[in-house]
Amino acid sequence: MAGKILIIGACGQIGTELTLKLRDLYGNDKVVASDIREGSEELMESGPFEIADATDADLIESLINKHGVSEVYLMAAMLSATAEKAPMKAWNLNMDSLFHILNFAKDKKIEKVFWPSSIAVFGPTTPKNDTPQTTIMEPSTVYGISKQTGERWCEYFHDKYGVDVRSLRYPGIISYKTLPGGGTTDYAIEIFHEALKKKSYTSFLDENTGLPMMYMDDAIKATVDIMEAPSEKVKVRSSYNLSALSFTPKDLAEAIEKEIPEFKIAYEPDFRQKIADSWPSSIDDSEARKDWQWEHDFDLQSLVKEMLNGVSEQLKTAK
Repeated sequence: MAGKILIIGACGQIGTELTLKLRDLYGNDKVVASDIREGSEELMESGPFEIADATDADLIESLINKHGVSEVYLMAAMLSATAEKAPMKAWNLNMDSLFHILNFAKDKKIEKVFWPSSIAVFGPTTPKNDTPQTTIMEPSTVYGISKQTGERWCEYFHDKYGVDVRSLRYPGIISYKTLPGGGTTDYAIEIFHEALKKKSYTSFLDENTGLPMMYMDDAIKATVDIMEAPSEKVKVRSSYNLSALSFTPKDLAEAIEKEIPEFKIAYEPDFRQKIADSWPSSIDDSEARKDWQWEHDFDLQSLVKEMLNGVSEQLKTAK
């Protein structure tokens, strides 16, 4: 790595833990965090931080020059459920921020880009089980439309200008360290807090809604792995399918009951059900596993234990 890393959107759910992991790997001073607001105490105190609007190209360029940045992780985005409430704002944030970074890479101001895509690129016409890498997409949400468009631009900038851009289609990400950010898979985080506080939870998705999910540590591992892979191994330049687990709210509730026998779940699907229904229930990520040897570590029960332990510690310290 020639220069420093800049993470844009470092205070979000994935950005926070990714920043801390990259600082652990490469050194605190090598990783510059930035966001439109300040983040957690741990994030702010562990290394350099800049307040920055991801859509402000001049400001982002000044940070690249100021810190000698060679790699950018663009984690800023408006997520699925939130984006439905503010479509144009979401489109502008999600697309303008990407164009700025791709253009900086095209102009050789930076060397490498990571940009996250999502299972939201798939739509109601996509095969729901073992969704292939290349398939019908037709997303039906603002977030999914912006991510599919972003994938096309990433591949275009790589093919036409040689931009070294790498991307993963994240499934639902589960973590106890940062709060959910307005996504359709947030139930799988909220459920642990409610299980420990109230021994009950009301899911906003139907009990049989299967969705691809992943523990945060695996998502961070995949992100680091694809960025560290030799360029010739990264054969997909739109975005790679990525998978670890697939489960329903009912599956998750039953796994929690093994740890908390008195736990009870109820179901009151809301507008997020329609979003979830348009997404795959399981993903075929064999190309990532073949090209750069992706492997996940966490199964459902080990994820549940990690989450209950982590949330339990948080609740103790909050008292």
